[in-house]
Amino acid sequence: MQDFSFKKPDSLDAAVAALEAQEDGIYLAGGQTILPVMKFGLAEPTGVVDLSGIADLVKIEVTDKVVSIGAMTTHAAVAASVDIRRALPGLADLAGLIGDPQVRNRGTLGGSIANNDPSADYPAAVLALNATVVTNRREITADDFFVDMFETALEDGEIITRVDFPITDCAAYAKFANPASRYAVAGVFVAKRNAKTDGGVRVAVTGAGPVVFRVPDMEAALDGDFSPDAIKNISVPADGLNNDIHASAEYRSHLIGVMAERAIKTAKETNNKGGGAQ
Repeated sequence: MQDFSFKKPDSLDAAVAALEAQEDGIYLAGGQTILPVMKFGLAEPTGVVDLSGIADLVKIEVTDKVVSIGAMTTHAAVAASVDIRRALPGLADLAGLIGDPQVRNRGTLGGSIANNDPSADYPAAVLALNATVVTNRREITADDFFVDMFETALEDGEIITRVDFPITDCAAYAKFANPASRYAVAGVFVAKRNAKTDGGVRVAVTGAGPVVFRVPDMEAALDGDFSPDAIKNISVPADGLNNDIHASAEYRSHLIGVMAERAIKTAKETNNKGGGAQ
């Protein structure tokens, strides 16, 4: 690892100024991705700007319509939040499935979606719940945020400040996890939304392709019948899906259907137990 400067500002303005002062600087959130990359010499920034000193980026606020989570809030904090579990239990469940306890206590929501790893869990929740990514410059809708593998709509120097998740009727996440890393080989987040006011059901898939994506055929079928049976004959083609040592594209195609059915079943059970919005 080459030498680099290290700054830990206590405000957004100071963070932006610290980055601009570097020839090739980076922001540090939880560090679960960038630090290993730096150790292997795959990234050699001249400066690292640690965002953990900005108190405003660590928060959880829940109203009757929105769950708002600060960008530097850890996965562990989301998983443990009683307020989130009451309003959006599927989101709390997802956070509790990320990595291991060490990762969950260091990794952050903002760091995860800014990195946009194709196997990360949070992008599925952001896309399925139609969340809004708020930065120090603007608001970005979920459908516009994730662009391609490790690529988002974020511009140079732009910092995610929070993510606003609309509370929906019911939602759940299911994934087939890599046994070592716990990353999603294929994960599906299903959110049942009001068809008249919120556009209906959204189904988002992570881990299976280069970037998180929606499945319109499943969404249309579930709008008419929100049950696992509604999607039994719907499959996502293997063409374009990830194909690696962990799973073939064909296997990932199969997993999408299995995980979607599990997520739907869990969402219905959670709603029947009184979880989520009523």
